[in-house]
Amino acid sequence: MAVRGTGSLKRVIRRKTYRDDLLAIAAYVAQDSPGAAARLRLLIDDQVSKLADPNFTRRRGRIVGTKELVAHENHIVILIEDDTSVTALNVVHARRQFP
Repeated sequence: MAVRGTGSLKRVIRRKTYRDDLLAIAAYVAQDSPGAAARLRLLIDDQVSKLADPNFTRRRGRIVGTKELVAHENHIVILIEDDTSVTALNVVHARRQFP
């Protein structure tokens, strides 16, 4: 059930590219702190789950046709969205130059 405003919950889809990016980020962080890596992975994925609420904050993407979720101060999730679903495409470091 959507918490704020009106609208139905959307289906959240996680593409393999998103899952691979998230695992790579966690593996990198785990080199220094396995516990922090696990917490970061859960934090980012929890934020993605909240995208089911159409009122949960996201912003216009830098790539035409996309949106972005700032899931963590250092990590941005690239999304595409339609009336019924939100698809997480990738996770990138906030300082990374893209597209």
